Amino acid sequence: MEITEVRIFPKESPDKKLRAYATVTFDNVFVVRNIKVIEGSTGLFIAMPSRKIKHPCPKCNFKNESKSKYCNTCGTQLPLVQRPVTPSDINNLQSEHKDIAHPITQTFREYLQKTVLDAYEKQKTGTGTSTSTGTGIGTSTSTSTSSGFSGLDPDTKF
Repeated sequence: MEITEVRIFPKESPDKKLRAYATVTFDNVFVVRNIKVIEGSTGLFIAMPSRKIKHPCPKCNFKNESKSKYCNTCGTQLPLVQRPVTPSDINNLQSEHKDIAHPITQTFREYLQKTVLDAYEKQKTGTGTSTSTGTGIGTSTSTSTSSGFSGLDPDTKF
């Protein structure tokens, strides 16, 4: 699988950790939007697109956000979601989001992160190609890549 295009959409807010959003195109046929470029305590990293976990109201079945005490539609008090704690829960006690799409292997994750962060750095230093987003709101940087995920057999599964 080859990353054929990376578009960076910078977010300018010096006090926030979110630095940019990225849109990545794979093999000119598949796109993943809303990959976040985040400034962490040890440097930049990417976070895959995610959605908030929601729980249904027992009375009206409306999907309410996690940790809500009352239903947003009917006002019924919601039960606390009780379930056994698993080892993965210990690492994600505060997690209220679930990835929509994500790499399965560490090798591909590292390749994706390096490609997105390289495009972000090019955009930040002004060496990327600036193009209009079509909305007149901000700019994006498009970086086409052709190196791909080389060095592996084409039949390698990610």
